[in-house]
Amino acid sequence: MRVGLPRMHKEAGERRDFLAPFVAALCRDGVDGVVLEEGYGSGMGIEPVEYLSIAPCVRFAPYREVFDQDLVAVVRCPADEAIGWMRPGSILVTMLHFPTRPGRIRMLEEAGIEAISLDSVADDTGHRLVQNLESVGWNGVEAAFRELVRIHPNFSHPSRRPLRVTCLGAGAVGGHAVRAATRYGDPRMREEMVANNVPGVEVTVVDFDLTWHEDYMLGRLERTDLLIDATSRLDTAVPVIPNRWIAALPEDAVVLDLSSDPYLPNADPPMVKGIEGVPHGDLDRYVFPIDDPAWDAQPPAVDTTNRRQALSCYAWPGIHPKSCMEVYGSQIEPLMTLLLTTPIARWDERSGPHDMRAAARGALARWRTTITG
Repeated sequence: MRVGLPRMHKEAGERRDFLAPFVAALCRDGVDGVVLEEGYGSGMGIEPVEYLSIAPCVRFAPYREVFDQDLVAVVRCPADEAIGWMRPGSILVTMLHFPTRPGRIRMLEEAGIEAISLDSVADDTGHRLVQNLESVGWNGVEAAFRELVRIHPNFSHPSRRPLRVTCLGAGAVGGHAVRAATRYGDPRMREEMVANNVPGVEVTVVDFDLTWHEDYMLGRLERTDLLIDATSRLDTAVPVIPNRWIAALPEDAVVLDLSSDPYLPNADPPMVKGIEGVPHGDLDRYVFPIDDPAWDAQPPAVDTTNRRQALSCYAWPGIHPKSCMEVYGSQIEPLMTLLLTTPIARWDERSGPHDMRAAARGALARWRTTITG
């Protein structure tokens, strides 16, 4: 089997490519060749020799040729055009988001491509095995505190009051965000604050069920310097914080969107962000002042009347690409070993080994059955 590893052609700030140890593991699994896109790793300062020295079977090729391999692996889903270059019978391993992309399932099926959706690979309890939620929480909070430092001239002065953070949601992302917030998103900054006897951070976690109570929420927002959305909503058509509530935030407050739900007004059901009005950012642009044109570019149904300095990014882990790919590489490596040693048709979701059961839950065949009944 030949493996293709393309780069992610999303935005210029998207620099995440698999690291050399991951490629070395593929070679140890006995692949016939590993084809890397020209320039692979360059965004993270990795020289070609780091990959080429691994094994004779590693080589670089143009983007389109990378998709002409038996198996293609990349973290974020490629464009439809690139998927169309793949041969029937080949395998695509990426984040495909099958539960919310039935059209993508049909496209892959019509093209005769097998696929594994990394976001659906889960253990017997439903816990995702390929995720980097810690980086979502820490990277987002780190960026938000940088803005607080810029906005508050007395941020580092011992006379300032404790900073007040409100985190919406108490799940996995929220847990990491809370821990990060108590450390300013950067342990080095915390050490500096402690050394200068600067008051620390007060973090309040608001459970999703409490966000329904307007009087409480307005009072909470009045006492918030940093508002974090880390919720996971069943009804994405309804915001957690309507735009009119943002008026309760202090003028110098910062809003951080970690959920990163997009605005999809034509979806069924439609989708809006948890904090209404906040622009949808990416790795190129994730900080939005109140006068940024991105606020006015929202769909007409989205109210953007009330604004605060806001941060939003579709891929928060990509802020620090190398550390992110160390995590993803270690998580995806067992899946790649399984793919290279056991045909997907033989995967047993019910009684197979743990790794096989988890991988089978992300296989296209399973989701094809789901949408066809």
